Amino acid sequence: MSAPEEQGQTPAAGGGWTSRSIGSDLQHRIFYLLIRLGGRRAAYLLLYAVVLYYTLCRPTLRRRSYFYLQRRFPGRSGAGRLIDSYRLNLMLGKVLVDRAVVGILGPAAMEVRLHGREELLALLAEGQGLILLNAHAGCWQVAMSALGFLPTPVNMLMQREDGDLDRHYFEHAGLASPYRIIDPRGFLGGTLEMMAVLKKGEVLCVMGDRLLGSDRSAVSVDFLGGEVQFPFSALKLASTTGAPVGVLLSWKSGPNSYELALAGTIRVPPGLGRRPEHFAPSARAFARILEDYCQRHPYQFFNFFDMWAKP
Repeated sequence: MSAPEEQGQTPAAGGGWTSRSIGSDLQHRIFYLLIRLGGRRAAYLLLYAVVLYYTLCRPTLRRRSYFYLQRRFPGRSGAGRLIDSYRLNLMLGKVLVDRAVVGILGPAAMEVRLHGREELLALLAEGQGLILLNAHAGCWQVAMSALGFLPTPVNMLMQREDGDLDRHYFEHAGLASPYRIIDPRGFLGGTLEMMAVLKKGEVLCVMGDRLLGSDRSAVSVDFLGGEVQFPFSALKLASTTGAPVGVLLSWKSGPNSYELALAGTIRVPPGLGRRPEHFAPSARAFARILEDYCQRHPYQFFNFFDMWAKP
């Protein structure tokens, strides 16, 4: 639990990313022990020192944070950029600690306020299933723990590397996963499984800011002043099935509190086919929502790789 790579940022051999954490098993266990003995505050005390060390002594980590920071704060340099990197890394560390806190001490240890509950229920009541488009922002796992009110199973498209030491909140508690995990590295990228859950009127959660597995369904949109390749597989599913797309984002709002909000609803026209340009308007709508999030919560967007690199 010691570096941004744990949020799915460790560069893979091909220059992309992998979800495997770089922290050792011992490092993880030290944080978990502190949480059990002294709660969130005890883990935070160690976290400040750990993040300072990584920020000052790991140039590669600083470089990975700069891809986003130079877009969000284009006029910043020198000490200002270093402080930005520390604040971004520290917030990610707090998010990872909070995720463990929820699992080890129970959901009551973290307050999650949901905005848009009735709107989510209304979208689900349309009977076409519901796609929840998330991003690597805030703490999506803490947010997912607040979706227990939904009257239907929740499915999550999620890639997890072998050997990943970082535990999900439900694993700390020794519980079964509260949502069914669909692996994007499976047959056809899990498309058939995703289609099936939507046809049953269930909820499908997909990350909309990063390509997964062998997904080649990407469309170029403007994001923070540059062209980014965003996946449109979820949008293609929405066009095929008629499912509405809700953009669900979370952010840390206090020492032990998070906000979770339905930040927008995207209606993808039916029958768009497969051509990327047909999905560009919907992808741009998602990018605008995410840009607004980055303006309001600049240190809670956690993509530590060059999203703006040419494919």
